[in-house]
Amino acid sequence: MESRTLGNRGPRVSAIGLGCMSIGIADTYTSSVRDEASAVALIDLALDLGVTLLDTADIYGVSEQYVGKALARRRDQAVLATKFGFVERGIDGSPRHVREACDASLRRLGVDHIDLYYLHRVDPAVPIEETVGAMADLVREGKVKFLGLSEASAATIRRAHKVHPLAAVQTEYSLFSRDPEDEILPTLRELGIALVAYSPLGRGFLGGRFTKLEDLASDDWRRNHPRFQGENFAKNLALVERLRDLASKRACTPAQLALAWLLSAHDDVVPIPGTSNPARLEENAAAADIRLTSDDLEGLDRLSPRGIAAGTRYNAQSLALVDH
Repeated sequence: MESRTLGNRGPRVSAIGLGCMSIGIADTYTSSVRDEASAVALIDLALDLGVTLLDTADIYGVSEQYVGKALARRRDQAVLATKFGFVERGIDGSPRHVREACDASLRRLGVDHIDLYYLHRVDPAVPIEETVGAMADLVREGKVKFLGLSEASAATIRRAHKVHPLAAVQTEYSLFSRDPEDEILPTLRELGIALVAYSPLGRGFLGGRFTKLEDLASDDWRRNHPRFQGENFAKNLALVERLRDLASKRACTPAQLALAWLLSAHDDVVPIPGTSNPARLEENAAAADIRLTSDDLEGLDRLSPRGIAAGTRYNAQSLALVDH
């Protein structure tokens, strides 16, 4: 698998990582991994395929425990990323919580250090300098190697980077969600920070496997997502059908084409698609071998320009937590 460096100073990782949100939360996605043995087998397969960047979070149910079990024998083969910040009452970016959350994640993961530690969402009540300052203390103590932010504004990224260099910023980025191209990507490139793209398949939409809402389990959270509602669903499905046509001409799947677009258009972006299906994991990993031409990229730009997706990428409550 091709590898990339996270920013100017970060670790070397596989060009495509594995998002582990669907490992451990039973009611998140239709086919979430619901037992430890299946989770360990999936992560073993990822490592066998050369997928080294594993991304989890303390809020992802038992995901950290499952990831830790899988890495018990293969810790040196993975770049382990996890996140903190969500608490029952909202977001807590206080220095005290930084330390408490890190120690708790280390225990659940069963490791002595975290390779990449993200603030999951910025706490508007705590100056980012205080939060990142406490995260930097963890680096000095050897509990964490590299730091990152998730869903932060360009201004906050700049302030945080002055306190301690950031290796990566994580945000939603795909053919469906191209907002980072406006301000975030230029800022990251100026500062030498990588973008780690979560939901690079549009929360599964760009995989081309949905034809109706009933394809999602009754407890799948996407049933309440704006892009899966009413007319939005139909409009987005039509876009995916056009993507399917382009993919067939390249002899690949829509998911592979969407991932290849991210990799071919940007050498400083690392997508972390999530899956619970071994076949889908193999399919996603194989996208790293696809090289798109300038004509391919232009065609995808025409197919899916900025703002093409119908519906917002989160509901109003969740949108209020991003871009601080």
